[in-house]
Amino acid sequence: MKKLLSLTFFLLVLQAVQAQYGGVYISPRFGYSMGYRPHRNPYNAWRDSTFKPSLNISIGYGFPNLDKYQFAQTYQYYNQSYTAIGPVMGSVDYRFSRATAIGLLITSGSSKADYYDYNSSGNQPSFTGTLNSTAIMLDLVNYMPVNNPKVTPYLRTALGVNVWNEHYTDGSGNKMNFSSNPSDFAYQISLGSNFYIADHFGFFVEAGYGKYILNAGLSLKF
Repeated sequence: MKKLLSLTFFLLVLQAVQAQYGGVYISPRFGYSMGYRPHRNPYNAWRDSTFKPSLNISIGYGFPNLDKYQFAQTYQYYNQSYTAIGPVMGSVDYRFSRATAIGLLITSGSSKADYYDYNSSGNQPSFTGTLNSTAIMLDLVNYMPVNNPKVTPYLRTALGVNVWNEHYTDGSGNKMNFSSNPSDFAYQISLGSNFYIADHFGFFVEAGYGKYILNAGLSLKF
């Protein structure tokens, strides 16, 4: 019992010394010894590592397409049965400093919604709405300090404009004089990371809000 208490006390003292002096290391000649080993701040290691400016290209597919919230709303009809393609996303950013890159983010997608009459019990939609959009945004990427060249977490903020192609057609294919006046303002805020499996090639995953919630794809660095 005394040996167990002694061992426990020794381990507690050893842990305290390790926290105070930066660690206990093994000497190849004399076994265990204690000394001052200062903790290295991860940010300082990231800041002091070698940096070269780079051109970063990302190509991905987002989900879901949030353009469905831009469809027209009416009192007589309700919309449902949404279908969507994309948005397909592409960005080109110049990383001019260790912490920041600036460039262009473009997304493109289409969505479709069927409208039904509240006063009708039929299964056929009264008309169909289609929204095709291309968003062109200024892209600002802020990188987080991680001392690992293969993993680069980041915060993406993008602002720009939507270019819309909107039309509504009835069951016979006739165009209806109907519009929702979708927003011209486009934005995307995402938290993500690049994972490089080679010096110039990898993949990325990000989550956020704006044109999409989840997005993943390929990353290229030159």
